[in-house]
Amino acid sequence: MTTHLNPDHSVFDAEGVKVFYNGFLALVDVHIKIPARKIIAFIGPSGCGKSTLLRCFNRMNDLIPGAKVEGRLLYRNQNIYDSQVNAVKLRRQVGMVFQRPNPFPKSIYENIAYAPRTNGYQGNLEELVEYSLRQAAIWEEVKDKLKEKGTALSGGQQQRLCIARAISRSERVATAMKPDVLLMDEPCSALDPISTRQVEELCLQLKESYTIITVTHNMQQASRIADWTAFFNTETDPSGKRRGKLVEFSPTEVMFGNPQTDEAREYISGRFG
Repeated sequence: MTTHLNPDHSVFDAEGVKVFYNGFLALVDVHIKIPARKIIAFIGPSGCGKSTLLRCFNRMNDLIPGAKVEGRLLYRNQNIYDSQVNAVKLRRQVGMVFQRPNPFPKSIYENIAYAPRTNGYQGNLEELVEYSLRQAAIWEEVKDKLKEKGTALSGGQQQRLCIARAISRSERVATAMKPDVLLMDEPCSALDPISTRQVEELCLQLKESYTIITVTHNMQQASRIADWTAFFNTETDPSGKRRGKLVEFSPTEVMFGNPQTDEAREYISGRFG
């Protein structure tokens, strides 16, 4: 794997991370440092391990039967796969936004307030709801209909509501401590161009306070919003099966202007994928 340079102030530091599914090595030896308060895009063809690695950052792979992660993955210098780390608490600090908007079948207000209330949040819930919705750039659109179902919103609004929900679960909001991380797995793939632009603009605003790691098949999107881009590809293992690998991690202007590996250069130029 080629790294153009090592970013300073990393939030995550993956050291030889491997992911297995039912004994099959699906993602090979990942070494990567994720810089703080930047947008990082994961690009590459289908099946190359982008989403697999993304799920490692908040241990969502724990929920997949037969999945196993090896290596060290440090979050602020603590190995999150240490047996003493509480995965549920980790997910409050490292939120996930999925490919398709998935608001709860509850009111807009409850979509934001439900998790903090359940987790014993002692602050002002009204203030937390407003803060989270403002952070997700949707407050002005929904402030007069907080009792309406979140599922009644448009697709783009639903996705921003889900981003607000991820923000409301974070330790930063609850304790006014450290910046958080937002993981996004193709968050715009189900959205129209206008909604996509709104989510992209939101990401650019949020990176002032959050580290954002996003998987995308849209290279133009990666070039528009990402500060750093990681290119993944597949290789054939000795048994003839395909597995994922991280090929190159570079500042986005380098990845799209002067890739450091032949594989990345061929993918960026459209020769495969």
